[in-house]
Amino acid sequence: MKYLFLFIFSISFFIGTAQENEESNKIEFNGFVRNYMGVFTQSPNDFSIFQNTVNLEIKQQNDKIGFYANPYLYHYANKPIEWRLREMYVDFFTNKMDIRIGKQQIIWGQADGVFITDIVTPKDLSEFLLRDFNEIRTGINAVKANYYFNDENSLELVWIPQFTSTKPPGPGSNWYFTLPFPVKPTFHLEKKNIPLRLENGEFFARYSLNNSWIDLQLMGGYTWDDDPALHMMRTKDTMTGVLKIDITPEHHRMALFGGSFSTDVAGFILRGESAYYLDKYFQNPFVKEAVVQKDYLNYVVGLDKTIGDWRLSAQFIQKRILDYDEDIFFNEVENLATLLVSKSMFREKLRVEWFTYFGITHIDAFSRLRAFYMPYDQVSIEMGTNLFVNSEFDLKPGDVPGLFGRYDKNDMIYTRVKYSF
Repeated sequence: MKYLFLFIFSISFFIGTAQENEESNKIEFNGFVRNYMGVFTQSPNDFSIFQNTVNLEIKQQNDKIGFYANPYLYHYANKPIEWRLREMYVDFFTNKMDIRIGKQQIIWGQADGVFITDIVTPKDLSEFLLRDFNEIRTGINAVKANYYFNDENSLELVWIPQFTSTKPPGPGSNWYFTLPFPVKPTFHLEKKNIPLRLENGEFFARYSLNNSWIDLQLMGGYTWDDDPALHMMRTKDTMTGVLKIDITPEHHRMALFGGSFSTDVAGFILRGESAYYLDKYFQNPFVKEAVVQKDYLNYVVGLDKTIGDWRLSAQFIQKRILDYDEDIFFNEVENLATLLVSKSMFREKLRVEWFTYFGITHIDAFSRLRAFYMPYDQVSIEMGTNLFVNSEFDLKPGDVPGLFGRYDKNDMIYTRVKYSF
């Protein structure tokens, strides 16, 4: 409700400003309404999703100041309407600097479908990776300043006063997954949240070089880990011999640095992106509190090519834990690849797209085949399939399947009908 009052006040203020200043641009209203319906392919063919969406964008800008708001609502079958605010911020413009204050999405990096340096904005993964990425990213309250040295060089600074973690799927969801424990643990959540204090803010910086030869970014950050470390204490009752497990989830500070680039090589677009994390926590059940700190590398290399109406893109992604201990719950190296094949037809009224994640380490996959038909400028009809493959043949009881293989019963077909205005 507090966002609603703030939203109404901000709109009123900017409408008044626009009316007083004849040179101000008019307030722009646009958005879309959408119906999204999916059905599982396995019997009894339950609905995987039945969602109606209203998305509104409000914008007003002149040479010195701008305003943007993106309220939206989701209505799921048999659930109350969820009214939310993805973004609402004010921009201030000068000749050399732009400043943005408010709730906003901050998008960094060059990778498709994976988050390497694109970690400033938290994610809503309650529906796994099925939403469009602009809906997976959630807005955060932040102050962002861009300083332009010249037409090619710029520096971006971000301060986030309060940490917001990525939202995982909740209990009862078809996408909910938990680690295996020998007995049901007791969770203690007193350390789960980060207090709103000045010293608990997050800081990020990015230098960008963009010219006719290369698009280059170098970044660094001092942040909180989105994944809470599960500090575990195991005790055994001396009388009954019953094992008891107490778990305290806790987010920890960490620093990271990295960068991304893209350049044209003989008609191909070569892309790369990497992030190096310092002292990230990992689960190791055989050490004190079941957690250890290790440095961690995550990188991607990609190649894109457009041939007429065809677009082709391939990526190789690797995650590597440095100074690895054999008892760490996760693999030392995780390899992943993606492939995108897209073709536009009938004067771009129809587009067919196939995007697949190949889990090389776990031998699993998530494949999405979909078609977009646009009979009119404002209408889009999407039909598609989401297929999950778990072909890992050596899983033993207690082993954890790969990121995609764990959802091998969630194959579905879906439609999305969208009207933009």
